[in-house]
This record gives sequence, structure tokens and C-alpha cells, in this order.
Amino acid sequence: MELTIAIIITLVGASTPILFAALGELVVEKSGVLNLGVEGMMLTGAVVGFAVTFETGSPWLGVVAAAFAGAAASMIFAVVTLTLSANQVATGLALTIFGTGFSALFGKAYTGKPLALFRSVFPPELATHPYLKVIFGYSPLVYFSFIMVVAVWWLLRRTRPGLILRAVGENDLSAHSIGYPVIAVRYAAVAFGGAMAGIGGACFPLVLTPQWVEGLTAGRGWIALALVVFAAWRPYRLLAGAYLFGLVGTMELYAKAAGGPFRILPSELWASMPYLATILVLVLISIRRNSNTSAPACLGKPFVPTS
Repeated sequence: MELTIAIIITLVGASTPILFAALGELVVEKSGVLNLGVEGMMLTGAVVGFAVTFETGSPWLGVVAAAFAGAAASMIFAVVTLTLSANQVATGLALTIFGTGFSALFGKAYTGKPLALFRSVFPPELATHPYLKVIFGYSPLVYFSFIMVVAVWWLLRRTRPGLILRAVGENDLSAHSIGYPVIAVRYAAVAFGGAMAGIGGACFPLVLTPQWVEGLTAGRGWIALALVVFAAWRPYRLLAGAYLFGLVGTMELYAKAAGGPFRILPSELWASMPYLATILVLVLISIRRNSNTSAPACLGKPFVPTS
């Protein structure tokens, strides 16, 4: 039972950053924009969140700063692609390179410095209980991620702004012809996606590892991108998919610690399991019939108004 609880707690922690980033990218792609710069925005949010928390002692301020940093980075992508009509794929890749370099440079001053982790908001009697901690022993960001899954689902399916966003993603010319501000909607979606990626990046130093090291996100932004496709652009599937990929990463950690028959596979192979699983999922999706029917019709296409 203790081992099971430990695995669940590790699984939840490992899944939360991916879930945040994937939720933001889902909203971005629903608006018809493909932003491949998730990894760069996560790294930007991670280093800014760490720096603000270290300097102020407040992890809450660190999370807010990470959200603003991710949104600011996403605005670079938005201006280049939505205003200047540059290629979205190339610009997204450039944003990832920018975020990687920025985080490495800005984070040099904080490398190796300790940081207090985000603690549970529940009383210690519940958060540290041998069994109840599986429910009450998490960071506030974990519970916030659940709230955001419901909020994104509600926004897309039950609100007028969500309907407008989906209309822009499915047929931007038609949405424009009836008066919807396509570019403004996409700017808002990209900013939200950047903020969510920034919060996802901040989860690493504030929830998982209480220090800053270069490349802290370790490619999780790419997994978040694949997860959106895996979930067929549906928030509730995104939640299940994030925990599935988190489970694969958790298995790597416990397989290394367990030893015995698990030592048959080299540690490098266990470390690559989350990424191999990502490739496998994408291959399985690609060979399914009509696998792209859930994708927004205008995904990745520049908006060129007719009048």
C-alpha cells in the first residue's frame, strides 16, 4: 500500500506540468493556430517562476510571474505569425530555441540554489497522513490543474466566447464575414496558451525539483504537443492522456529503484520511455482511419481576409 501511494503521488506530480501545457495548446489549436514553441514557453516560465520565488520567497508570486512570462513569450510568436503572417511551424520552433537560450542565460545566476517547494494547502494532519495524503498531500497547482480542465471544457462547450473561438478555428473566413475579430480571438488564445505553458514550466522548480538546472523541462513540451493530438482536442481525454504519459515516466523512476529483473533494460532506455511512448501513440493515431477528423479545419493555416 505504501508503494502504491508513493507511485500515485509521483505520478500526479509528473503529470501536472504536461497537463497545464497541453491544456493551453489545446485552446490555441482550437482557434486554428499551431504553436510548436511550448517547450520554449515552459522553460521561460520555469526560470522566471524560480527567480521570482527565490527573490521574494512567495511561490504564489512565482506562479503569477511564470504565467506572465509564458504569455509574453507567446506574444512574440503571435506578432510574427498573426500580424506578419510568418510560417507558424518555423516560428514555433524558433520560439523553442529562444526559450531554451533565454532560460539557460537568465538561469545561470540561480543554478544550484535551493528553493522551498510549494506545500499543500490542507492541514499537515491530512497532507502527511500515511493514506489520506494520496488525496490531500499535493501542491495547490495540482488541484488548480483539475479546475482548469473543467474550466476549459466549459469555455469551449458551454459559453459564447468558446463558440466563437471554435468557429474561428473551423472556418476563419466565415467567422470574419459575420463580424468576429479573428486575429483578436487568436491573440487571446495564444496568450492563454503561453500563460498555461508558463505555469506548467513553473511546476518543475516549485513542485517537483526545488532547484534550477538548465533544460529543467527535459522535453515535456513536445509531449504536451503530442498529447493534444492523442486527446483528439478534447479536454477530458487530455486529462487521461496526461496521466498516462505521467505513468510511463513514473515507471521509469521506480523501475530503476527496484532493480532485479528491471535491470535487464539499461537505464537510458527507461529514461527514453516517455518519448518512445509519444512516438508510438502518434504512429497508432496516424494509421487509424479518419484520425484527423477532430482537428480544427483551419489549424496552421494563415488567415487572409477577402475584404
